[in-house]
This record gives sequence, structure tokens and C-alpha cells, in this order.
Amino acid sequence: MLNKAQKQYLKGLANTLKPLVNIGKNGLNENVIMSVDEILTAHEIVKITVLNTCDTPSTELALDIAAATGSEIVSQLGRKIVLYRRNPEKTSIVLPK
Repeated sequence: MLNKAQKQYLKGLANTLKPLVNIGKNGLNENVIMSVDEILTAHEIVKITVLNTCDTPSTELALDIAAATGSEIVSQLGRKIVLYRRNPEKTSIVLPK
């Protein structure tokens, strides 16, 4: 569970990131979950954009993706979602205490 200081730190890191995953009219499917999982393993943090063509609310998508990948929601603002999952083998992000 991330505390407030850790979430603020991760939001700052995510501010400069470009969205690596787009969710469109097909909504959440296995390919999207696999992509997010691979990115989290490699980078520990991912920014996702929910396109206007997606019918599912972004808050619901954020919860579903976080549950499917074992990650935590850092922020969900409008149609942008930021997720974090620590990689125990190769940690590249050092969180504040």
C-alpha cells in the first residue's frame, strides 16, 4: 500500500511519461492486460490513456487493470491512469518512506 508521499513522488515521475497503452472501443481485453503487465515488469510504472471511443468509465477500468496485474493505482485523473507495481528482482524506482 502506497502512502501519500509515495503517491506524490510517483505522480511526479509519471508527469513526464508518455502514455504507453491506449484503451479504445474494444475496451479492456487480454491483450491490454498483458501489455500493461509487461510494461510494469520492465518499468514499474505505466501511464494509460482511455480514448473517447471506450464506453467503460476510466475509474472502473483502473480498478479492473490494477486487480488483474496486481498493481496499485497512483492516480486516475480524467482519462489518464497511472499504475505502479514494484519489481522485486530489479527495482529501478526508489520510493520515499
